[in-house]
Amino acid sequence: MKKAAWLSGGILSAGLLVLGFAMPSSAAPSPVIPDLHPPVLAYPPAVGILGPSRTCLACHPNNGPWKDDAHLVIDVLDQATGKSLKQSDGSFLIVARRGEARTVVTVIGTDGAADGPAPVRNAWLYIDPERIKDVSSLSKFAPGWGVNLPMSCRLVGDSSPAYPSGKVTVLPMTVRPSDDARDDVLELQVMLTRGESVKGKVQEGLIGSYFERKVRLKVE
Repeated sequence: MKKAAWLSGGILSAGLLVLGFAMPSSAAPSPVIPDLHPPVLAYPPAVGILGPSRTCLACHPNNGPWKDDAHLVIDVLDQATGKSLKQSDGSFLIVARRGEARTVVTVIGTDGAADGPAPVRNAWLYIDPERIKDVSSLSKFAPGWGVNLPMSCRLVGDSSPAYPSGKVTVLPMTVRPSDDARDDVLELQVMLTRGESVKGKVQEGLIGSYFERKVRLKVE
């Protein structure tokens, strides 16, 4: 008997295994194996992790009603104090001692005074843009920094004392600089969305607004 060969999650041997039945190879022409794993172009993990996409806009349209105005909420808070880490230039600064954990809270959405529909689902990703094309590591966070939750896709409906009437998502993230960590600058990529993407046609169904913020990491 010929040795079995693995292909796309199935086994090809002297016969073709189909739903548990062995068909002699002489009884049928060579099967056409479909591409079960086409390239992934979008969704937060695909930006630099499952694919080379630079941002969410590689697939998704930037056609939503939400604007970069006073009603937009994109904030990074210190979990211990509840204070915003936003700086005068609009970036955020996360400072941590080497070897010690620092937890921040990402808050995204719109405030209570915003007109029009609220977002239903928010997606975000903290990423070092210099590492997007680095195929040697699945981590696209800052080198030498440990992190537990650098991305998420979450339904709106969380509560935040900083935005009591806001339509927001709220989620903590903990970072820890190792001995190899250095100061770095990340991108916080954000999409506010409504609707659902059509499978295989991501330009249809979903409406979204894309935003970016700079997040500076500093080792004390």
